[in-house]
Amino acid sequence: MRVYLPSTRKGLRAALEAGQVEAAVGYAVTPALREWYVEGDLEELEYAASTAAARASLRLLAGGDDDWRRVVLAAELPDGDARPAPEVHRAAVRLAGPVPWRVVESALVDDGSAAPDVRRGAEALHAADAGDGDPEDAAFLVDAVDDHELGWYALQELDDLLGGPA
Repeated sequence: MRVYLPSTRKGLRAALEAGQVEAAVGYAVTPALREWYVEGDLEELEYAASTAAARASLRLLAGGDDDWRRVVLAAELPDGDARPAPEVHRAAVRLAGPVPWRVVESALVDDGSAAPDVRRGAEALHAADAGDGDPEDAAFLVDAVDDHELGWYALQELDDLLGGPA
């Protein structure tokens, strides 16, 4: 099962150093996602799952990370290592434990030019969720982040992405 793991650049560096990704929840093509997106083929469903992981990465950044670039790691897990968690999101899966780095296949990361929009979106998340201030303005800032496509990185490119060996 392909699982998309939300992270940040700090989280990516920590995963590289530890040899595993610490994540309780990932995103995948689940029965609930298939039911919601009936017309989608597998590629479209995986894109929807990776987009959900990117939104979860934005939530991690809202927690205080100052890099302002979303990171999503794509891993191939045995089906038994992830179970659907529709109470979190239609594409969410609960993970059995840390994900070994050896099953991570690639990374999806924002280009540096996305950072200003990512920062504004992360800062507006709480207001968008709570309906504080003008919730439409906050939701607009959060949704604007989705206009930025994440770039694909092979594992051997990650040191350069992070500015050198960890």
